[in-house]
Formats: sequence, C-alpha cells, structure tokens
Amino acid sequence: MDRVYGSQLTSHIGERVKLAGWLHSLRALGKINFLQLRDVTGIVQIVLTKEQVKQLGGALPESVLEVEGAVAAEPQAPGGVEVRDPAIRVLNRVSEALPFPVNKPDLDVHLDTFLNFATFGLRHPKKQAVFRVLAGVLDGFRRFLDRNGFVEIASPKIVESATESGANVFKIDYFGRPAYLAQSPQFYKQMMVGVFERVFEVGPVFRAEPHATVRHVNEYISLDVEFGFIRDHFDVMQVLTRLIRAMLDHLRERCARELDLLNVELPLAPERFPHIDFPDALQLIYERYGEDARHEPDLSPQHERWLGAWARETHGSDFLFVTGYPMVKRPFYTHPKPDDPRYANGFDLIFRGTELVTGGQRLHQYDDYEAALRSRGITDLAPFEGYLQAFRYGMPPHGGFAIGSERFVMQLLGASNLRETTLFPRDLNRLSP
Repeated sequence: MDRVYGSQLTSHIGERVKLAGWLHSLRALGKINFLQLRDVTGIVQIVLTKEQVKQLGGALPESVLEVEGAVAAEPQAPGGVEVRDPAIRVLNRVSEALPFPVNKPDLDVHLDTFLNFATFGLRHPKKQAVFRVLAGVLDGFRRFLDRNGFVEIASPKIVESATESGANVFKIDYFGRPAYLAQSPQFYKQMMVGVFERVFEVGPVFRAEPHATVRHVNEYISLDVEFGFIRDHFDVMQVLTRLIRAMLDHLRERCARELDLLNVELPLAPERFPHIDFPDALQLIYERYGEDARHEPDLSPQHERWLGAWARETHGSDFLFVTGYPMVKRPFYTHPKPDDPRYANGFDLIFRGTELVTGGQRLHQYDDYEAALRSRGITDLAPFEGYLQAFRYGMPPHGGFAIGSERFVMQLLGASNLRETTLFPRDLNRLSP
C-alpha cells in the first residue's frame, strides 16, 4: 500500500489507506481516544480504542508513526475526515521530555531558546508556514524575472576584493593568500550584464558587521537583479515595482493557507509606488515630526518609520522610494546625478517603515571607475582588475537592486525580529545549529 498524505484523504473516503507522520497530540478519554497525526500537509484525526492507546507504549509527542486505517467522513475532525480502525507502527519512539511543546496553537518560548532547538521548533505549524512563505517569495521572484527575459546566474562566494570597499568583510585564508566572503554578487552581476543583458541571482551574502539589532544578521539570502540599456534609476524602480507586485500576487495564490494561518494582512502596493527625494524627505521629517536632520547623509531607522507612516497615510502605499541619497553614502560604482554629482542616481525602497531594497544606476565607463576608486583613496586597482575588465570592452548603461528576502518576510508578517524569519540565523553570538 502506497502512502497517502493527510490533505488527500477526502478523495479516499471509504478506503483503507497508509499514513505516516509525527504524533502531534493524543487525547486519551477512555473508551474513545483521539490521536492527531501531523504530516507535511497538515493534521489528521485518528480514532483509537483503549487497547490501541496501550500499543503506543507511552510514545510521546513527535514520535514517528505509520498508520493504516479506514477513512471516514467526520465534519468535526480536521479537514472533515478521520481515520478509524487503525493499525499503528511506531517507527521512531520519543521517550524524553521535549524542549517545549509544538502542538499548541502558538509557540510560547523565548526566541533564544527556540533558536537553540530550532531543528525541533521549526516543526510547529506556524513556523512551517513562515518558511513556506519565504519559499513562495523566492519562487515568485524567480517566476517574474524568468517571464521577463532575465537569466539566473550563480556567482562565486569567495572573492579577491571587498565588494563595497569597506572593512566589514569576513577575511579568509585562501591557500596562503587573503580572500573574502562575498558581501554581494554586485561585481559579477554587473559583469554578466555584458553577457546576458538581464540577470538575477538568489544566494547568500555575508556582512561582518558587529551589530546586534533586530533587523540585521551576518548571513542572509539576497535577491539580486541587474539589467542593461536603462535611461536612469527610474527605469530600475519601475521594474522593481512590477516585481514586488508580482511577488505579492504569487503569494496570494500559492501561500493562501499559510497567510491565513499567520493572520497576515498583505501590504498596500499601488501600481506606482510613491517616491520622495532625499533632501525633501529630511525636510518632511523636520516639518512633520520636529526633528532637524537636514544635514544628515542618511536616514535613521526612526526616519524610515516616519516616512513609511507618511506614505501609507498620504499615498495609500506600504512602499516608498527615497531617491537621490548623498554620494558619500553610496558605493563607488553608483552613478551620480548628471546635474548635481553630490547626489546619486539611486534609491532605497522602504517597506512598512524599514529599508528593504537598495538600488540604482551604475557607472558604465572604465575611466569613471578609475576616478571613483581613486576618489575613495583606492590607488591599487589590481584587486579590481577582473571586475574593471568588463568595462574596458563595452558595457551599456545599466542598474539594479538587491532585496533582503528574510527582511521582506519579516515586514510582510509583522515579525519583531529578523531571526524569526531566518532559518538558521548567524549573528555575533550564534553559529549553531
């Protein structure tokens, strides 16, 4: 007999089937008892006699079982069906106390304790739902870009130079010479614009930043996009807007059950996301909230929250583009504004009051790269030679962006900490599990 999943039982009413999964809970009431079996598709109710309960031999929740039984309609049972007259085989018995229960509607456990036992705690249905939503985000990202002529690439994660020319990189010993874990695939996706014109990547990036905030970890999944023959950063913003809307549509279709279980309110995402220029954003903060940050080169987390609230209230959007940041806060490959090179042809996308995406137009002339690097005090260009080579031989005007996938899910679900939407987070103190 082939195994049947719980979600398929309505098609097998009146038949005997074989199920397999985890002992989710057992209600021993006496003459009639109810076992809940959890598999990857949900929970099945199984009716046991007193003798059948004894045959479990005291197996605790999370024991792995195989069950053969008759499927019957039962409106009060999960899914409207239950399994009767079962024969149960214990495949793996749990006999010791669990770190915490995963058969309650909600997990009531401190985040650090959960992360210490994540391989167990992730079995909770709501935790499963979180990472099914993350999988849906990745799938929606890929589907939209594939439909629009982008080619998926896989770039190296061991690199010769720091992508952002900063100090916050993980340095490693590469057969006796220094190398780094990639901060982003930025160099490679730009190179590949000269090959495929439109490219994207889904992969890990590493940031050696010694922070301990609720919105940062040191390794995350970056969703990167780069494409050529653009006019300026507004072309990039248009593609990003279409992509975000398509990803949300995909989640509505693919993850409806998970979104309902997690009680998610999907964001307001109009056809055109509003945008505000950086100096105007600081002026708005001053006029609306009384904080004078008009000489600051960047937005603080509080500024982002204020701007997010303003965008929702004024424009009916949970997304807001902030354009034209000062060049001193942008990477060296950023294209400056032609009419005012103090500011960048770039943007951040704020989602529900938190920066989600950074992007913009890139430099595409070799001489401009030499000048940009030297202006940052980088006189030895040898570590960048492989990257700069692409610009010697004809690179079109291009641009792109990167989305932090776990942060997207954090904001989407209203989680209070990025570690809640990161499968096995890596931060200042955590390397396990």
